Amino acid sequence: MMEAVILAAGEGTRMRPLTAARPKVMLPLANSPMLEHLICAVRDAGITSIVLVVGYGEREVREWFGDGARLGVSIRYVVQRRQLGTADALRTTKGLVSERFLMLNGDMIVGAEDLRALAATPAPCMGVHESDHPQDFGVVTVEGERITGLEEKSPQPKSNLINAGVYLFEPEIYERLERVPLSGRGEYELTDALDDYIAEGRLSAYTLSLWMDVGAPWDLLDANATLMDGMEPEILGTVEEGVVVHGKLIVGKDSVVKAGTYIEGDCIIGEGAMIGPHAYIRGSTAIGDRCHIGHSVEIKNSIIFPETKIPHFNYIGDSVIGSYCNFGAGTKVANLRHDHGTIRINGKSTGRRKFGAIIGDHVLFGINCSVNVGSVIGSYSLIGPHSLVEGTLKDRTVIR
Repeated sequence: MMEAVILAAGEGTRMRPLTAARPKVMLPLANSPMLEHLICAVRDAGITSIVLVVGYGEREVREWFGDGARLGVSIRYVVQRRQLGTADALRTTKGLVSERFLMLNGDMIVGAEDLRALAATPAPCMGVHESDHPQDFGVVTVEGERITGLEEKSPQPKSNLINAGVYLFEPEIYERLERVPLSGRGEYELTDALDDYIAEGRLSAYTLSLWMDVGAPWDLLDANATLMDGMEPEILGTVEEGVVVHGKLIVGKDSVVKAGTYIEGDCIIGEGAMIGPHAYIRGSTAIGDRCHIGHSVEIKNSIIFPETKIPHFNYIGDSVIGSYCNFGAGTKVANLRHDHGTIRINGKSTGRRKFGAIIGDHVLFGINCSVNVGSVIGSYSLIGPHSLVEGTLKDRTVIR
């Protein structure tokens, strides 16, 4: 019986402040943790026995997924106490898998059809994907289906194929993992074991048709849109007369979309939320459980975590907003530079012409605040009325 190992132990420091209160794999995409989408893809590929390697925030992962029965799978857990690399993470599962198995990094989007096809190939096999920025990943060279080289984050990549973090292994991989040395980064790297397979001419490549890396906060928006595009409309709450909908709409139970609201593009609304009246929601927007999006509020292509309130005369564009935030009336988040240039955050390019802000949990805004493009606001920050926010604010920053 085919099994799957999913690595879900990391904190996701590049996702700060969103991961201050939750592990990276629990960040919501289309109103479900990204790890849930991956587990469902594994299940839909016909694999129901899953081992999760957990660490940072393990309690939240265990409480959400339990034994996996809710999703139609069987989940066992193993803990990686210290994040010492991918080889170390996989080593923790020794003795828990007895047959050939898929191994997947927990922070990506991949399709069930690809996983099914990969599982049918001879092991060992690596999932690869074409990228327009291969220098940010492990670059793979191939001859036919055989992998001939793997180079980590090369400034001059030899191909546009990258290591997608999806593998098919036989249990004999564990013997190789025992020989992996500590790297210069202080980690046990899976690539060292892969290099052995490459030298032996045994590692083959399978090109994934759907794969998305979710490594940075702005990647959440693209992944969210992709997942929402594949969903079917469903109304479990109340959509009042006078609501206009163009696109797919999902409304959770006990949620109300009030009259005068205009929804343009795909939108998903969680449970117990209140939308409107006269709100303007533009795709692809995911609004979490028990959120309030109020009168004359415009939300565009954003992810709003549960319990956040954006109640009157606000604009949020291309942003990721944490839980338990409250926006004072008239507070707005900009999402476009005057020169239409690519937006950078902490010196790193987002690759996006439109991006608003990354806002942590429990951030409170006074009235008429302005948040500039590419801003990062740490959790529990207090932003006084009429403030201009730019750049990066640490957790618990107070602006009076």
